[in-house]
Amino acid sequence: MKKLSVLVIGAAGYVLGSRAGRERYEQIKRQATKAWNKPVVQDAADTVEQAVKSTASDVGSKIADAASDAGSKVVHKVKGDKEPEAAPGSGGATF
Repeated sequence: MKKLSVLVIGAAGYVLGSRAGRERYEQIKRQATKAWNKPVVQDAADTVEQAVKSTASDVGSKIADAASDAGSKVVHKVKGDKEPEAAPGSGGATF
């Protein structure tokens, strides 16, 4: 997460700086670095990173369940079997 943000900020700074000249680029770079190193920004980045990690884990398991259900349905369709009823509370492939 941090690397991606640094790359995005760096790329934006490069593009803006190359259009405005080297001096402006260096100024933007200093300001971006100063802003990125503020504790408030770092705390927010850490909070977002933790939220993404926990959500990704939950979404990953839901996707795996949905893929398994879809695979089972395909097998039953190919074999010509009647599809099994969804288990109560399973919710199918909804996220």
